[in-house]
Amino acid sequence: MFKKFSFSKKLSKKEEIEEVLNDAAAMCDKLFRDELESLNIFDYEYVIKDAVDDLGLDEDLVNQLLEDYVAQIIKSIDQFNEYIELLKDLKMNVSESDFITLRELAHKNLGVARNLRIKDAEKLLYDLLKKDDLEHLSLCLKALEACAIKLKPECAYDTLYLIKIKNSF
Repeated sequence: MFKKFSFSKKLSKKEEIEEVLNDAAAMCDKLFRDELESLNIFDYEYVIKDAVDDLGLDEDLVNQLLEDYVAQIIKSIDQFNEYIELLKDLKMNVSESDFITLRELAHKNLGVARNLRIKDAEKLLYDLLKKDDLEHLSLCLKALEACAIKLKPECAYDTLYLIKIKNSF
């Protein structure tokens, strides 16, 4: 979804990060107002203090863990999309067992989101874990990626940039 950015030399890195962040924020606003309104996370803002207090860790370590989480989500989005496309290709012949790989990936990421007290990601990943509507799951993925970008824009940008470079070889 956010791989469309050119990462051109026409904009500075700071300007490109700001562009990615603005697009992610607009995506979240649209999805949480409309298609994903039932999740009730439109006005959600992550508060690092909650994780620091609950986990008994210092803020620098929680920030590092958040960056690891964001990179993990950005890297996982392609895998999630592959599984959903595979399920869409099966059309009416989808069984519960066909969702296993998708649900395992959601479960892995849900554990990290819960540990870091990232409430919007928790709700999105929970839907990925429990729901079968493939269109809804695709929307959850878009929102999950956008939320990750909003959480740590520079880290998300760097991860997207590295993926782009890796895929160019």
